[in-house]
Amino acid sequence: MAIGPRLELRQGQALVMTPQLQQAIKLLQLSNLELTTYVEQELERNPLLERLDGEGGGEDGRDPFEVTEGEPDAARLDLGSDASVGAANEAIDADHDNTFTNDSAMDAVVDGYVGSGDSPMQGRGGDMRFEDGESSLEQTLSEQLSLRDHAQEQWRLIPVSATDRLIGQALIDSLDEAGYLTEPLAELAERLGAPEAAVEAVLAKLQTIEPVGVFARSLKECLALQLRDRDRLDPAMQALLDHLELLAKRDIPGLLKICGVDQEDLTDMIKEIRALNPKPGLMFGGEPVQTLIPDVFVRRGPDGAWLVELNNDTLPRVLVNTRYYAKVARSAKQGGNGAGNGSTDKEREKATKTYLSDCLNSANWLVKSLDQRAQTILKVASEIVRQQEAFLRLGVDHLKPLNLKSVAEAIEMHESTVSRVTSNKTIATPRGIFEMKYFFTASIGATDGGDSFSAEAIRHRIKDLIDSESAEDVLSDDKIVEILAGKGVDIARRTVAKYREAMNISSSVERRRLKKAGLLPVG
Repeated sequence: MAIGPRLELRQGQALVMTPQLQQAIKLLQLSNLELTTYVEQELERNPLLERLDGEGGGEDGRDPFEVTEGEPDAARLDLGSDASVGAANEAIDADHDNTFTNDSAMDAVVDGYVGSGDSPMQGRGGDMRFEDGESSLEQTLSEQLSLRDHAQEQWRLIPVSATDRLIGQALIDSLDEAGYLTEPLAELAERLGAPEAAVEAVLAKLQTIEPVGVFARSLKECLALQLRDRDRLDPAMQALLDHLELLAKRDIPGLLKICGVDQEDLTDMIKEIRALNPKPGLMFGGEPVQTLIPDVFVRRGPDGAWLVELNNDTLPRVLVNTRYYAKVARSAKQGGNGAGNGSTDKEREKATKTYLSDCLNSANWLVKSLDQRAQTILKVASEIVRQQEAFLRLGVDHLKPLNLKSVAEAIEMHESTVSRVTSNKTIATPRGIFEMKYFFTASIGATDGGDSFSAEAIRHRIKDLIDSESAEDVLSDDKIVEILAGKGVDIARRTVAKYREAMNISSSVERRRLKKAGLLPVG
């Protein structure tokens, strides 16, 4: 058989990642504020895009939680029925996306594309890079880290349960620009549906982060945190902090008597107090702490149904200016038919036509992608609310076990799509503003006939049991397993021990010794 070159036709399937699909996926991952920045850039690049002003929610004085029947960016959940959450006109859940079962694989493709500078909004050979190549670096270097961002970065490094993570996020959101808590713990605990003791425990952990003194509830506590960090909070110094009003009045004789020190020691103590920072949060700048702006609103309606709505105030709205397209296309055609160099005019007309066509296609796709993104976020958020309804009604102790797969199956989307929707998105509920990711928790099995429980809810129950025990009746891990089993929770003793150790709670033997010595509070 002779061997030689020949031509063959073969059919095959291959993944084609179009620029438009990459753009749609990228938009899905952005928060509303990041999306606004992106759209502003596209408005500058594409002459056929036009901002649609006056259409966002809230600009007409309407309640941001009010849901109009049939409105495309709102959903009404009646949890007493099996009605569907609502459908997107065309969800961003194409087969191209579903090909990647691992989020990181798709993210690598998208990030690689966006970082390359190729933009579907620029037509063929477009460029997304800055006009000034160094402006991006300068903006990054001059950007100042906020107090809230700084606190969140450190809070992520502290190993806690998802329930405590939610409580900590609420405490961070309650910081003012000076670093003080603005919401009383009792009110915050009531809003979250958590025991005040649990909020106190989370606060104690947050008060260990830098700068020392943040998360204080008063000037006295702020100074005490800094003195404790310097190992200078002795009884005499504590007495001085308890009577700061006398220091303000310069009542030295009164302070000498209360603190039980001589004149020289009191002078040194006052110098130490004056060397502290009464407003540690201001080291991040005097700008007020920015309010966390949610992407989705959730509230309960008068009839008991949950209302879920996108935050239209932060959603950019654009349209395609077809009149301008027709006018420019007509002018280009007339210019090509005029007198002059025919070959050059035809080339110019062809280039103009190609550019306008690319801009028109890109503008249409962006408008479509924005609508798809809004509908997809609304669909995912509505399903999260449906599944975590007990948390919204009863508090953090009732977080249900939830994962991406269960939400994806319920709304008939791929897990990677749900993962992208919940990234960088926040949801405002009656219990506060939380990241969507916080609602996804691990599950613990239940006894026969019982419901499953989230791992965070179980940790919460274990901590409540231990906090309420007496010195004479300290609960062993086996006893805790027995009590939880009586409440329908099937959990192993080693799991209880693991959760207890993760919460920095001593063994039953050590707790009994400490409680009898008065070194631990007795329930």
